[in-house]
Amino acid sequence: MALTVNITYTGAPGAARAFAGEMTSTGVVAGIRAEEGNLRYEYYQPLDDPDSIMLVDSWRDQAALDAHHASPWMARIAELRDRYDLHMRVERYVSAEDNAQDVAFIRK
Repeated sequence: MALTVNITYTGAPGAARAFAGEMTSTGVVAGIRAEEGNLRYEYYQPLDDPDSIMLVDSWRDQAALDAHHASPWMARIAELRDRYDLHMRVERYVSAEDNAQDVAFIRK
C-alpha cells in the first residue's frame, strides 16, 4: 500500500518556482529520491496558476514516510519554505491494491 502526498506550495509571484528550483539545483530532490522507500518526488506547475507548484511525493509505506520526516532533508525543506515564505495545501492518498474496476477506463 503506497502513500502519496500532494503538496501545493503558493507564495509571492515566482517564490514557489524558485523554491522548487533551489530544491533541485542543491541536490535536495536527488537526496530525497535516494531515500529508502521513496517511489516518486516530482514538481509540477499548474497551467493556470504560475505562482503555485505541486509536489507529488510517494512512499512505499508509512514507515518509509516517517523515516523521511525524521531525516535531515526535512530541516532543509523547512528552511527553504521559510525563506520563500510559502504556504501549503496538503492532500494524502493511499493507493488501492486492486484497481480492476478501473481497467476499462485506462488507456495504455
